[in-house]
Amino acid sequence: MKVALIQPEMRMRPMDTTLKTRMAPSLGLLTVANIIREGNEIEFFNENVEKCDFNSLEADIAGITVTVDTLPRAAEIAEILRRRGIPVVAGGIQITSDPESAEGKFDVLCIGFAEKTWPAIIADLKRGELKSRYSCTRILPQEMAGPAYDMIDSGKYLFVNVISASRGCPFRCEFCYNSCANIRNSYVNRPVEDVIEDIKRLGKRHVMFIDDNFIGNPAWTRDFLKAIRPMKLKWQAAVSANVADIPGLLDEMKEAGCKGLFIGFESLSEEALKGVSKSQNSVKRYERLVEEIHKRGIMINASFVFGLDGDTPDTFRHTLDWIVRNRIETVTSHILTPYPGTKQYKDMTEKGRVVNFNLRDYTTSEVVYKPLSMTPQELRRGYLKLYKDIYSWKNILRRMPRHQKIGYLLFNIFYRKYGHLTERICAAVGYSRVGRICENLACHFSRKKSEIHYAAH
Repeated sequence: MKVALIQPEMRMRPMDTTLKTRMAPSLGLLTVANIIREGNEIEFFNENVEKCDFNSLEADIAGITVTVDTLPRAAEIAEILRRRGIPVVAGGIQITSDPESAEGKFDVLCIGFAEKTWPAIIADLKRGELKSRYSCTRILPQEMAGPAYDMIDSGKYLFVNVISASRGCPFRCEFCYNSCANIRNSYVNRPVEDVIEDIKRLGKRHVMFIDDNFIGNPAWTRDFLKAIRPMKLKWQAAVSANVADIPGLLDEMKEAGCKGLFIGFESLSEEALKGVSKSQNSVKRYERLVEEIHKRGIMINASFVFGLDGDTPDTFRHTLDWIVRNRIETVTSHILTPYPGTKQYKDMTEKGRVVNFNLRDYTTSEVVYKPLSMTPQELRRGYLKLYKDIYSWKNILRRMPRHQKIGYLLFNIFYRKYGHLTERICAAVGYSRVGRICENLACHFSRKKSEIHYAAH
């Protein structure tokens, strides 16, 4: 059976470059490939890294991974393939969270975990009994599959050392996919030994965990940290803002090699956080959280969402001042976007606040709803100006950390500020080569600083 696995082209935000789409391959498609690899021939197509001619594609079946903003393009690809007699399966976060939005656009909707759905899809296709929906929203840890790392064309990406140790998140923030009916209560960790095998398979000492919440089950996290401590890794992960409230966990993470944490601060307004059920966040404890992380030499990638009810034009200046004062190493910001399937989307559509239903614009850089305390133009202008101000030379220098300076400068200058220059360098010498150089530089100088520190003490 010949299977084509497809990643549709995403729409870039104003601050994005090809570095975003070339950062790492899709683990979702690689996991599907690993699940069905026995007895099947698998070919990957990623429109974000190469031109794909779907008019000449030959396959017995095609699978497309879909996010909210790529759904229209995924439907266009499906139409081309279906006209040629190739059945098309759509899966991914958008299909799982809001299958109705994809109804009629594909032959099959794959809802939830691929481990239980894709084997059934292939078996039914062979029997000529393909169904229109396959669903699995619960899975046991031992049933979870890892990605087919050996199938990655590493030359197309900056990094391939990405690992998923869990699926889902225990929290239910109203603007997040994890508030959707088919995703709620589905947080599950992979067995520790399986994740360790993935690390060994990659053969890298620098690893990025791309889980929604690396500490969703602190007991599992502690077991895992204990297991990787002897491996002398350097790693980053995403965690919830309650990480400093779990006694001793930050120390254990530091000892196990943690170098950076992505945290969804989202807002500096307590009321705004309550309005989206972000109960794990406490604004009055933010500065203590930052201090506890920084004093362990760990960098922070802070995420903020602008346009929450209660945000005003002054919110941007207030947020910028806080970011600079607390030396936040890097920032990921978004305009509030009510994703179809979430509680927030339901509430906003019922109140008539969603005004743009073109899913191509759901990139978190466009205003698709009616903000309460500013105009859509004020919201977008403030969002774009904040990004520019954070990565101005003045604020890059003012935010300079006391640790990991090389890694900080590489990211802020060559990824954020001058990303367009870096993408031209990557095109000339190769993305994977540039990724290796940056990784080696950051690790080398981090190691040298540690050696100096220990020698001094």
